Amino acid sequence: MKLQGKSIIVTGSSMGIGEAAARRAVAEGAQVLIHGIEEVETKLVAESLGMPFCVGNLAEPQHCEEVVSVALAEFGKLHGLVNNAGVVWRNLIEETDATFFDSVMAINARAPLLLIRAALRELSNTRGYVVNIGSVNAYSGEPNLLAYSAAKGALMTMTRNLGDTLHREHGIKVNQINPGWVLSEGERKRKIDEGMAEDWFDNLSKDEVPSGRMITPEEIAVSIVHFLSDEFGPISGQVIELSQFPFIGRNAPKC
Repeated sequence: MKLQGKSIIVTGSSMGIGEAAARRAVAEGAQVLIHGIEEVETKLVAESLGMPFCVGNLAEPQHCEEVVSVALAEFGKLHGLVNNAGVVWRNLIEETDATFFDSVMAINARAPLLLIRAALRELSNTRGYVVNIGSVNAYSGEPNLLAYSAAKGALMTMTRNLGDTLHREHGIKVNQINPGWVLSEGERKRKIDEGMAEDWFDNLSKDEVPSGRMITPEEIAVSIVHFLSDEFGPISGQVIELSQFPFIGRNAPKC
């Protein structure tokens, strides 16, 4: 098993990609701290895996330190951190004020930094791994995802910066996965709330999903676990897109 004996934090693991990553990591032998903002959902996932959990809002700086403290109290060591928790709040620029922008940045960009800082000593001791979960929206994004896209762009720069510095100075490898369009439960509900049909994901064009279906959280989780494993080696500071087509340089569709 790839993660036998490893202790890992996965933020936002009460649902979606985070839950899939936590389940895959446990299946590969890891101890995982389940984290979420929703107490009921977080507890249910933790109980189903037989793992400890921590509930709270990562927009609050002290909670970032609390998450790491709980993991160390439970496991004694820390080998990996998956910064998956995030918010996909939509607003056009006309609707994006300072409060909204700061709220998105606090969770999607500041929290990963504070979590890495809080875990720095322990990850240095184990020469561990950090995996940041970004988005292909980091490169531009949709009009109503301006703040979200800016935050994921900031996270991408942070990954490259710390992936260099922390690797040389502490032996910590920091990498990022930018998923494409993933059929999480949250995304399914968001599209329905925006007026799409209940089965919208079964009626997408080949331009949107060349394979004929969306990517699943479980498919992203496979790569997350690989990035946390020793067989991933000394690779650090890398950002990898996991999409169904080249995000940059895609062939133009036929007319």
